[in-house]
Amino acid sequence: MPDPFALDDDPPLLPARDVPVSGPWLQGLNPEQLQAVTTTEGPVLVLSGAGTGKTKVLTSRLAHILANHKAQPWACLAVTFTNRSAREMRERVGQLIGPVADGVWLGTFHSIAVRILRRHAEAVGLAANFTILDSDDQVRLIKQILTDEGIDWRKWPPQAVLSAIQRWKDRGLGPDKVAGEPAGEFAAGRLKDLYRLYQERLKLLNACDFGDLLLHCLTLFLTRAEILDEYQSRFRYILVDEYQDTNVAQYLWLRLLAQKHRNICCVGDDDQSIYSWRGAEVGNILRFESDFPGAAVIRLERNYRSTPTILAAASALIANNQGRLGKTLRPGLDGGQGDPIRVRSVWDGVEEARLVAGDIDSAWRAGEKLSSMAILVRAGFQTREFEERLIGMGIPYKVIGGPRFYERAEIRDAMAYVRLVVSPDDGLAFERVVNLPKRGLGDAALQAVHALSRARSISLFEAARLLIETDELKPKPRQALAGFITDIMRWRDQLEALPHGELAALILDQSGYLDMWKRDKAPDAAGRVENLTELVSAIEEFESLQSFLEHVALVMENDEKAEGDRVVVMTLHGAKGLEFDTVFLPGWEEGVFPHSRALDEGGAKGLEEERRLAYVGLTRAKKRVLISFAANRRIYNQWQNNLPSRFVDELPEHAVHRQADKGLYAGGGSYAKQAAKPQPLWDTVKRPGPEGGFRVGERVFHQKFGAGSVIEIDGDKLEIAFDKAGMKKVLDSFVEKTG
Repeated sequence: MPDPFALDDDPPLLPARDVPVSGPWLQGLNPEQLQAVTTTEGPVLVLSGAGTGKTKVLTSRLAHILANHKAQPWACLAVTFTNRSAREMRERVGQLIGPVADGVWLGTFHSIAVRILRRHAEAVGLAANFTILDSDDQVRLIKQILTDEGIDWRKWPPQAVLSAIQRWKDRGLGPDKVAGEPAGEFAAGRLKDLYRLYQERLKLLNACDFGDLLLHCLTLFLTRAEILDEYQSRFRYILVDEYQDTNVAQYLWLRLLAQKHRNICCVGDDDQSIYSWRGAEVGNILRFESDFPGAAVIRLERNYRSTPTILAAASALIANNQGRLGKTLRPGLDGGQGDPIRVRSVWDGVEEARLVAGDIDSAWRAGEKLSSMAILVRAGFQTREFEERLIGMGIPYKVIGGPRFYERAEIRDAMAYVRLVVSPDDGLAFERVVNLPKRGLGDAALQAVHALSRARSISLFEAARLLIETDELKPKPRQALAGFITDIMRWRDQLEALPHGELAALILDQSGYLDMWKRDKAPDAAGRVENLTELVSAIEEFESLQSFLEHVALVMENDEKAEGDRVVVMTLHGAKGLEFDTVFLPGWEEGVFPHSRALDEGGAKGLEEERRLAYVGLTRAKKRVLISFAANRRIYNQWQNNLPSRFVDELPEHAVHRQADKGLYAGGGSYAKQAAKPQPLWDTVKRPGPEGGFRVGERVFHQKFGAGSVIEIDGDKLEIAFDKAGMKKVLDSFVEKTG
């Protein structure tokens, strides 16, 4: 067998078989899947709905091409988005036809691009042994450039500059192509210059970042016709997975490679395009037929995952989108209609978490595995109430795609401020926030604080207080450190004067920490602001900052690394490609889902992407879906009234069972009419207590303090002797009867 890595001469094509060979790769395919596998010539778009077997189609198609000698393995290019998908495809094709599949050019966009660039690096000004910088190296390089150019990198964070540059690279735009691109006032209006300087510095270092891999390939193909022709001739068959997630650079790269043979097969689902914030362009899949005239469009609509009821709801919901090619999911297996989708209206987020955790506990006790159940939220800040409720009930869980709420960096930073105000001798908290946000305290100043602390056997905070009264430090760092000490002492003096939730908000505001994230232009910055807002709401539920910190310490005992059966908690974005028997979809409220930021920034397109995200959530479920929305949520120490999500009213009535607490709207009307009403849909003055109220001696449960007995009743205030937390005064709206 010729060397599959030799590119000097295209290996000869084995003669195609006169009669197509059948094999295990064609077994078990439905008619649409079989058509997608065997339609090998010309451009093909396979619209593969959720749960319709796209991976099976891709692997079977590649096996069919190779088994019938339509091309040598090294004349086939198969592109995926993740290394995991590439490994899975190679393994499955190998199982079907043997080791011949090893010669296929199969990998991610980036891995294929690296392979090409290593051979032609000099054509784009690099040596073949170029380095690919990781994110930390990129940040350091941008910081150096900002410093050299006299731009304050504290005001214009390097991560934000990199994000802006990456957006240009995702669109296939090099520094010479952005001349007409708007840059605004960001980075003092010099963003384009910084991009040019960044690329020049990368070449001096013989390095590139991940965005460069496709960008350099495009430059290579567009400036060296002979190189483009070499790869166009080589790749007789091109297969692309998750085509709806391609960005402009990836789209252009694929179009160039496919121009000669035109045997390109793209598999994707326009209804699951949910990554525009990463640069994905749903328009790439929508215009496939115009890009490749005469293309065959094959729709895979037989879903082998979900019940007919779930499929009917998902199809009805997504049909409200205008920007789609259109398909309707239908069941691929006989198994009855399945349970209706339960849509529940609840009073607030605490009640929502209680009901969800209660359902999980009941199913668990009935014998269902916890790992078969998932809570899928729109935004990361929503996980907190569910995490705390699950811990309180002793239900094991794991957060996928990100750290648990109290493990997130911004939450740890904010809590370090709180810890330092409560206990100034907390040296770890002092180290974490003394120069966060940046106050101009260099290593020398901090080393002086540590040295005095060790010499006197005193806390870092006390050492800092002593240093600012001397001339040990230079004027600027001494002034910065003095300001920090003054702030901590001022907030500490307000521990008794201000409500602790209000004080926490004040600390985040006056320290500049919250503003630091508000000014940050990185894609995840807005989510971090939401998490900090949620933290303040969490603090407000406790009697003091000290009791809150004790609670968090107990929460963190839930060991994430422990093995065993666990409920999955994750965002909807992270859930794509996964499946569960039961899916809980909380927070279906206007402003939360669809998210207000998506609507503000994306308009109609943003709304359609949010609806696609809802579609993804529904189709993760195999048997049951439980949607909930709250009439009220506490945002930054204030109760906020919420309309139910418009998506709730887009669900077909025949597939839905609606439930609502007394006095709450259950959904099912017209969103437009309800949104136009000037009056609220429910009374939000006070959350109603249980029927009949409470009685002295009655056993109750509080989400934070656990079980206890009512000792005294004063209107809506209860004095309760909690079994573990002792005597506490709480509002009756946060207590439930246990029997």
